[in-house]
Amino acid sequence: MVQVLERRQPDLTVVLENVHDPHNVSAVLRSCDAVGIPTVHLIYTQEERPELSRGVSGSALRWLDIVDHESVEDCYEALRARGFTILATHLDENRVELFDLDLTAPTALVFGNEQRGVSEEAVERADGTVIIPMMGMVQSLNISVACAVTLYEALRQRRAARLYERPRLSRNEIGTRLERWLRRERRIIRS
Repeated sequence: MVQVLERRQPDLTVVLENVHDPHNVSAVLRSCDAVGIPTVHLIYTQEERPELSRGVSGSALRWLDIVDHESVEDCYEALRARGFTILATHLDENRVELFDLDLTAPTALVFGNEQRGVSEEAVERADGTVIIPMMGMVQSLNISVACAVTLYEALRQRRAARLYERPRLSRNEIGTRLERWLRRERRIIRS
């Protein structure tokens, strides 16, 4: 568990806006855990927040902190206060291709609803927009696939920059998270 915590990337996060399918949300959570993201942000303003179960998410819920936000504004404000650049996945004239981004910097990646995509507000308030280059007739991927592709590009860049080789969380934060995980797994007795 300590080695996993030492590879966590606290300056990389995902924001899900109104993603309604619990299987998509769960697949995103699994990808987040797989690349070492410790915290995922959820915004539900149009859709009802889906019920997330440990079984569906491949138990990723056990290892991630989920932060719910009342609005796009609240979410972005909290992320900017922590130094994140916010990039919404959206096809527009100002978009940057995924492989042209520096994902070693503090980055929050915003993914939107399965049918509508990221809301106009989320795009307007973001620092920029990003797309995954597409060579076929279809101009989008399933949200969970798009998120996985994007996160694995971040992982590739961060490995090349050796960001996984040294702890990014403080020793105190690692200790706090480890204790929380151990308590949740009932490996230590509460005092």
